[in-house]
Formats: sequence, structure tokens, C-alpha cells
Amino acid sequence: MVKLNQYMFREYDIRGQENENELNVKSVTLIAKSYGTFLKKRGVNTAIVGHDNRTTSEEFYKVSIEALTSTGINVIGIGTCLTPMMYWAQYHFKSEGGLMITASHNPAGWNGLKLAYGYSYTLVEELQDILKVAEAEEFTIGQGEFREEKILDLYIDDLLSRVKLHKKLKIVLNTANATSSFVSPKLFKKFGCEVVEHNTNPDPTYPNYVPNPANIEMMEDTGRQVVKNAADLGVAIDADGDRLGVTDEKGQTIWPDRWLILLARQVLEKSPGAKIIFDVKVSEALPEDIAAHGGVPIMWKTGHSHIKKKMHEEKASLAGEQSGHVFFVDDFYGFDDANFAALKFLEYISKQTEPLSKIMDKTPYYVSTPAYHAHAGDDVKYGIVDKLVNEFKSEGYKVVDINGARVYLKSGWGLVRASSNLPALVLRFEAKNEQDLKEIEKVFRDKLAQFPEVATEWESA
Repeated sequence: MVKLNQYMFREYDIRGQENENELNVKSVTLIAKSYGTFLKKRGVNTAIVGHDNRTTSEEFYKVSIEALTSTGINVIGIGTCLTPMMYWAQYHFKSEGGLMITASHNPAGWNGLKLAYGYSYTLVEELQDILKVAEAEEFTIGQGEFREEKILDLYIDDLLSRVKLHKKLKIVLNTANATSSFVSPKLFKKFGCEVVEHNTNPDPTYPNYVPNPANIEMMEDTGRQVVKNAADLGVAIDADGDRLGVTDEKGQTIWPDRWLILLARQVLEKSPGAKIIFDVKVSEALPEDIAAHGGVPIMWKTGHSHIKKKMHEEKASLAGEQSGHVFFVDDFYGFDDANFAALKFLEYISKQTEPLSKIMDKTPYYVSTPAYHAHAGDDVKYGIVDKLVNEFKSEGYKVVDINGARVYLKSGWGLVRASSNLPALVLRFEAKNEQDLKEIEKVFRDKLAQFPEVATEWESA
């Protein structure tokens, strides 16, 4: 019986380092065969397969196709693409199966797989079944067919048919040398924007920084380019095209829970009373503004699969996460697509008479930190969070525990949860003033000091 590293099988996708102990040709082959078996047992005979631009992705793409066809799955290969393009291709080719080779926004040296079953849904709990079958090597046997399709222009034309630019905007576009570099410049130019390209030359070593707009370094660099080029705003896209970052014309980062306020207002103008889903990391300003504009705010677990599932259960019109994932249901497919979210945001801004900074000044605002990562091993992080949840509750704090502990104290709250993607705890804090913010953070630092497994130096998430 083969043994795979169980920690690669995370909450809603598979991610590991590119090495002999985690992701390599053998392990990817076993996982893809297990996934093909999963599909065949459920009467699904076709799968879309795509890959990002990481150093091992093309090789993993090829062996995944071979593995899937060996189980009897017919494969439509779409080559180098973004994760949302793989989802889009499922709808276009009417394929309930989909496999994307990507580690999303993780640093160079990582890779992974996202496995779809049905439309706008990726495997979550079922990943443990994928692991078991892969290790047992109990695969179906067949001979599927393979064909390759080019979808870039079709995808771009479909997105652009759903939005309208009301006046020309000058944007800085930062794709951090990742896969969006193949797609986003063409998309926004065709939309009618004046595009200042930044780090749009593809380079899988990611020489400047991790391609993640939740990362301060990427956003500060985007902001500097906006000021330098006198642009209207900055647009930053993550490695596989499902996370969006935004800066205003002054180069200031607008974190997703703030610009989601504007997208929520846009949705509520068309769909009064709509339900809007968001994750546990967002500012209190977001649910307050949704309610103030007649919407129904619903908080849920962090993670694109969790959010998508909740969105369908609640029949919500929009969902978003603090990390920059945005899911449009009205006039779209319900999956997270950073390029489409950026188009909708630009559509909204192009109808306004004031610059973005002035628009944001009129929205509710709290003092908050970015999300932080504190290193903690995959084998201990969930246990630590469980202990903290119980401690905070026993001490009488109001705790929202749908995903870690969002603890209300002073004039704000603090959050600790286990990262779904990395061996780390995720932390974030918010209050009505700086003093309360510092005191809330200190409470959490003191709590974490009892766990030597948790790093005392925190990094931007």
C-alpha cells in the first residue's frame, strides 16, 4: 500500500511542496487516478484539465491527463490557464469534472490540485476519499479520449459581454509574474482601460514577491506604481486568478472587506434585499453597510469551497472573502474570478464622479490590521485553535466559532483560525480606535504564548 503525505489533503484542495515526499509525478498520478475513479463511480465521464505557470505544472498536467484517461475519463485539455477559466470551461463544454494543477497564491516551490465535481463546486470532505483510494491503488480501468481546446478569447468575450465601462479609466495592473500575466492585460485593454502593466512577464520563480494580493508587499508595490503613473486605481491579481487586490489613486491599499462594500451596493441596487455571504475575517463595517442598504448579511467559514456551498444553500447574490475571493451569482456563474470581480468594480467606479479615495472615505470604517500568519505545524494548529475557542468561551467572551474563534472584546474583535493552505494560524484584529486595537492584539499574543509550537513573529498573510 502506497503512503501519501496526508497533510497535502487540506480543507478544500490539495497542496504540497514540489519534492519526493509530497508532490511529484508519482503522487500526482495516484491522485489523478483516484479522482478519475471518483468521477466514474458517479457517472461522470468527462473532465476539464488545466494548469498554472509553476515550474512543475506542465509535467503534472501531462501525467494527470494520462492518469485520468487510464480510468476511462475523457479529457478536454485547456493548457495554461487560470483556475476560474477551468471552472468556466466546465460550463462551456458541459463537463461536471475538472482538475486544475495549481497551488494558487502559495510561494514558488509549492504546487497542488483543485478537483471539481459538478459546476462551481470543488471537493471538500471528499478529498479524504481521494486519499484513501489513491493509497489503496483501487482504480477503475478504461481508455478515455483526449482533445485540446483553446478558450482564452471565448472566455474574455464572455466576461466582457456582462459588463460596461462608462468612462475610460487608467489602471495599473500587477500580476506578479504569475499565470494572470497571460490573460489579464489582454482582458482589461479590450475592456477599454488604459493599462499600465507591472510584473506581467510570466516567471514561475516569482522573482519579486509571492503573487498574493492579501500580501502587503504586493499591494504596496502596486500602490507605488499607481502614484508614479498617475493612474485612477491599481488592480492586483493572484497567481491563479481567483483573488483580487485594489489600491486607490493615492496608492493606498483598500482591503477586500472595504471594496466589497461597493460591490455589495452595486448588487443591492439591482437585487434589493439580496443575501450576501462573507467570511469570518471581514470588518464589521461590511455587514453593517449591507444591512444599511437593505441586504441580508451572512457570516460563514473562510475558504472558497465553504463560501460557494453556503452561497448556493442561501441562494445569495454575492459572496466575498477578506482574502480577495469574490463570487457573483447574478449575471455570472457563482465561482470566484478575480478578473470578473475587477471588471465589475471598474464598471461601478466608472459611473462615479469622484476619485476612489473620496468614495471610500464615505463608507463605514474601523481601525484594523491585515491578516497575519503565525507559523504552527499542520499536526498541531487545529488542536491549538480548539483550545483557544474553549478558553475564550469559558472566560465569558462572545465567541463566533463557525471557523476558529472570532472573539468580541473592547470596541472590536480578534480572530484566530487554522490556515487551510499553510502550516500556520491566521490572526486579524479590529477596533474603533488604535488603543483598543493594541489591547485586543495583546490578549491574543498572551494567549498564544502558552503554545511554544506557535511562532512569536507574525508575517503578513
